[in-house]
Amino acid sequence: MNTGVDDGLWSAIGDPTRRRMIDLLLAEGQGTATTLSARLPVTRQAVTKQAVLDRAGLVRSTAAGRERRYHVDEAQLARAVAQLQSVGALWDARLQRVKNIAEAIQRAKNEKK
Repeated sequence: MNTGVDDGLWSAIGDPTRRRMIDLLLAEGQGTATTLSARLPVTRQAVTKQAVLDRAGLVRSTAAGRERRYHVDEAQLARAVAQLQSVGALWDARLQRVKNIAEAIQRAKNEKK
């Protein structure tokens, strides 16, 4: 079943450090490898290698002198939120069906008593 979910996007935000990086960028608007690494459990070099976020389109960077400034691509983040809501709605419907089946089984058992 295709739910329209971008696996690359979800793989990119599946890592807690990358999610924290996105959180920091959203809170502060932008950041450099130096400022981000000071608040993350990774080195400055590791921040610059977060190409997964760039490939997924979640984080973009621009040159600023000798450093790069990172910021969240809000359109791509909105797309991720929409996908999450869609998947959540599908699971809500599935769980409701499971609940209905369980209740029907319980009613059938009660009727036999």
